Amino acid sequence: MAFLGSAVRRVVSAVRPPLSPLCRTTTRSYSSEPTKEKSVPYEKTLKQADGVSSGPTKPLPRSADVVVIGGGSLGCQTIYHLAKMGLTNVVLLERDRLTAGTTWHTAGLLWQLRPSDVEVELLAHTRNVISKDLEEETGLHTGWIQNGGLFIASNKQRLDEYKRLMSLGKVYGIESHVLSPAETKDLYPLMNVDDLYGTLYVPKDGTMDPAGTCTTLTRAASARGATVIENCPVTGIQVRTDDFGMKKVKAVETPHGTIETPCVVNCAGVWAAKLGEMAGVKVPLIAMHHAYVVTERIEGIQNMPNVRDHDASVYLRLQGDALSVGGYEQNPIFWEEVSDKFAFSLFDLDWDVFTQHIEGAINRVPALEQTGIKSTVCGPESFTADHKPLMGEAPEVRGFFLGCGFNSAGMMLGGGCGRELAHWIIHGRPEKDMYGYDIRITMKRFHHSHESYAKNYSVVFPFDEPLASRNMRKDPFHQTGLVQPFSVLTEQGCVFQERHGWERPGWFNKSKPAPVKDYDYYGAYDIKKNVNYKYNELLGKEYTFDFPPHHDVIKSECLSCRNGVAVFDMSYFGKFYLTGPDAKKAADWLFTADVNKKPGSTVYTCMLNKRGGAEADLTVSRLEPGSANLPLAPESNGEAYYLAIGGGVAEHNWNHIRTVLQDQGFRCQLTDYSEDMGMISIQGPKSREVLQEVLEADLSNEAFPFSSHKVVKAAGHQVRAMRLSFVGELGWELHIPRDSCLPVYQAVMAAGAKHSIINSGYRAIDSLSIEKGYRHWHADLRPDDTPLEAGLAFTCKLKSSIPFQGRDRLEKQKEEGLRRRIVCFTIDEKVPMFGLEAIFRNGVPIGHLRRSDYGFFIDKTIAYGYIRNPDGGVVSADFIKSGEFTLERMGVTYKAKAHLKSPFDPENKRVKGIYA
Repeated sequence: MAFLGSAVRRVVSAVRPPLSPLCRTTTRSYSSEPTKEKSVPYEKTLKQADGVSSGPTKPLPRSADVVVIGGGSLGCQTIYHLAKMGLTNVVLLERDRLTAGTTWHTAGLLWQLRPSDVEVELLAHTRNVISKDLEEETGLHTGWIQNGGLFIASNKQRLDEYKRLMSLGKVYGIESHVLSPAETKDLYPLMNVDDLYGTLYVPKDGTMDPAGTCTTLTRAASARGATVIENCPVTGIQVRTDDFGMKKVKAVETPHGTIETPCVVNCAGVWAAKLGEMAGVKVPLIAMHHAYVVTERIEGIQNMPNVRDHDASVYLRLQGDALSVGGYEQNPIFWEEVSDKFAFSLFDLDWDVFTQHIEGAINRVPALEQTGIKSTVCGPESFTADHKPLMGEAPEVRGFFLGCGFNSAGMMLGGGCGRELAHWIIHGRPEKDMYGYDIRITMKRFHHSHESYAKNYSVVFPFDEPLASRNMRKDPFHQTGLVQPFSVLTEQGCVFQERHGWERPGWFNKSKPAPVKDYDYYGAYDIKKNVNYKYNELLGKEYTFDFPPHHDVIKSECLSCRNGVAVFDMSYFGKFYLTGPDAKKAADWLFTADVNKKPGSTVYTCMLNKRGGAEADLTVSRLEPGSANLPLAPESNGEAYYLAIGGGVAEHNWNHIRTVLQDQGFRCQLTDYSEDMGMISIQGPKSREVLQEVLEADLSNEAFPFSSHKVVKAAGHQVRAMRLSFVGELGWELHIPRDSCLPVYQAVMAAGAKHSIINSGYRAIDSLSIEKGYRHWHADLRPDDTPLEAGLAFTCKLKSSIPFQGRDRLEKQKEEGLRRRIVCFTIDEKVPMFGLEAIFRNGVPIGHLRRSDYGFFIDKTIAYGYIRNPDGGVVSADFIKSGEFTLERMGVTYKAKAHLKSPFDPENKRVKGIYA
C-alpha cells in the first residue's frame, strides 16, 4: 500500500530540498510505489457492465425543437430546465452513457459563496434543484450530502477576501461564519491550525453525486415529455444559409438517423470544440488533466466539512470515512489529442505533477501522512482562457448554443447555468447577467488558459491584471519599434490594463517605465521566469483590500482633471458606422433615446433587450450624408450614424446590434473602424484653452455646444471632435485617423504644457465617473437592469410615440412602480470599498453595492447599489429618505448617507463650462 507521505518523499527527494519535518515519514514497512488502482470513489456509476454499446436506447424522432448534445451535468440540467419551462419536444443525445465524459469522475463539490453576485445566485439555484426540487418532483434522492464547507486563510489578504464573501452572503441569506484558528480546531479536530489566520465556515455547503444527480434530472425531464437517448454519437451538424445570408442550424446527423431541428445545444464538455467544428463554430476551450487521489479510511474524519485551502491550492473532499485530495498546479498537463473513444476512462496519474498537492494536504491534515492511497483519479476537464464558461448563441451560426467549458465547476454551476441556458433558448436572452459567460464575448477573450488554471485558487483582488496574452491589440499610442523600444505612453510611466486583448492606460507610475513582458508561465515547463519585472512588481502592490500604495497618484490624476486639464487615451473604444436604406428605422428601434436630431448632434442612449434590460450604453452621432471620408465618415446617401462604445463591451454591442438587425430584417450595414482610429479625451476646466490652440474651430458654447460633433483640423490633421464628457467636466473627445494620432497628441501636450496638462488613466476615469454619477455598463448597468431602475429614464423616448425594443416593459414598469432601483451612498470613514459590500436599511439587508471608488474631489468613498423593499413594495424616494443605511465591509458596518442625486455637481454646470 502507498502512503501520502511516501509519495511526497519518493517524487521530490531527487529534485527538491528536504521537506519540512511535517512531511517527513517515520521508518515503517510498506511499498513506496504509489497505487496503480484507478477508480472514482462513487458506489454507483452509469457505465455499462460489458462496456459495449448496443445502439440507441430509444428510437430517434424525425424532428425536435431543441437537440442537446452531451449527457453530462450541463446537458442534463439544460434539458431538465427546458422541459420545466414547457418546451417538451426536446431531445438529449449522449454518445455513450450519461456522465461518461468528465462528469462521472468529478469531485462534486458545491461551495455557495464566490466573489460574484451572479455566481452566488447560480450556485443557489443548483443547490435548490439537487437538494430539494428533484426529490419533490421524482421522489428520488440525488445523493446530495450537506456536510458544510471550510475555506482556509493562511494570510490576511485571504481572510479579508473571506470576510467580503461573508458580507455578500448576508444579502442572499447564506449562513457563514469567520472562525478563529481555535474555533476551526474545535470544528475540525484533525486540522493543523498553527499557520492559520482564520477560516470561513459555510454550514450548508455540500457534495453532489454525479450519477444520482444526472439520473434524477433526466427522469424528471422525461416525465415532462423530453426524450433522452444514450449510445447515440453525433456525426454532423447541418447548417443552411437563408435569403439574408445568415447561417442557421438545420439538422443533427447520427449513425442511426437525422433529426431536423432549428436549435442545437453543445454540452459536449471536452469534446465541445470538435462538435463546434461540425457546424463551423469556434469553441475556444482546451482540455487538461485534472487529478485527485482517494485515501484509505481516516479515523475521526467522518462528518467533517469539505475543505478548500486556496493558498496551498488543494481541496479535501469528504468521502465517507476517507478523503479525496486534489488541487490546481502551475504546470498542468494538456490533453492535446482528444479521443472520441474516451468514455468512463482515466489517465495514469503523473506523480511528478501531483505531489505538490500532497505536501499541502499533509500540512493541513497531518493524519494524511500515515494514510494509505486507495485509488487515483485523473481525468480530462475543459478549461477556458479566463476561467469562465462558454454559453449562449454562437455568432457564426444562429441556433447553435453552447453550454461548455466549465473549468471543473460544471456540477456546481450546472443548475443555475442550465436554467439560464434554457431561458436563453426560449426567450432569446438569459434572465440573469450572463455577459461574462457569453460566447459572443468569449471570441474576444485573449487570456491564456494556463494562467487561468494556475490562478484558479488565487485571491480575487479588485485591480488584478493578467500577465499572459498581453500586447495583443495596441492602439496608436502604444506602438513600439526598433528605434523606439517603449511606446510614448510607456515612456511616461503608463501602467497598462488589459481589456479584451486591448492594452489601455490604467494609471501613470512616476518612476521608471513598466512595460509588460512576454508571458513566462510562472516559471513552469522549464521556461525562465521574468526577473526585474517592474510591471509585475507594481501589480503585486495592488494585492490588497486596502487603498493601494499609489492611491495618491490616482488622486493627483483625478484632481488635475477637476482643477486643470488631463488627457485620457480612450482609443480602445469601439467605433462603428450604421448606414443603409433602413438605418433610421434601425436606429429608432435599437436606441432608447431619439437619436434623429439634426446632423452634428451626439446623443447618449441605451440599447435594450426584449425584457427591457440594458444591453449597452453608448453615444450615437448623426452624420451628414455625403461621400466617404474614411475613417472619419462613411459614404451615405441617407441616414448615417457613428456609434462610440466602451472597448471592453464593444464586441457585445456589435453582436447585439447585428442580431437585432437580422431578427428585424433591417437593410443596414454595420461597419467596424475600431482599429482604424485612435481617440483621446481632453477634460477639465482648462480644456477649452488648450484645444483652442490645437483645433481650427470656434470652441465657444454657442459655436460648439455640449453633445455636438464636427470634423475639424487639429494640428493640420482632420479629426472628429465631440464635446462630451465621461468625467463630468468641460471637455472634448478627438477621434483621430490612426496615422494622425501621435502628431495630434503631441500638439495637445505641447499646448497644454503651460496649463500643467497630465496623462491620466482608467483608474482615474473610474473614480471621476462614479463621483459624477455616470454609469459603467456591466458594473452599475447590466442586462438585468432597466434604464428606469438605473436612473437613466432621461435616455428613453417614452414621451414620444416612437417604438423601440423593450419599450413595452418599461411602460409597464413605470406604471407599476420600481421594485428595485439604484441608490448612491457616501461614507465619512476613510475606508475603501469595491463592490459586493452589503447594504442594510434599518438593520435589514436590502441589496449590495455594484460599484464603489474613492471620490477625491468630495473626499469620500462613494458607491452605487441596487436596493429592494423587503416587503416587496415600491422603492420610492420616501423609502430612501426615511431609512437609516449602513454598508458592511468585511464584517464591519459603516453608517452611510443615501443620495437621490450625485453629491458632485448635481446641477450639471461643469460639463457646460460653468465654473464658480
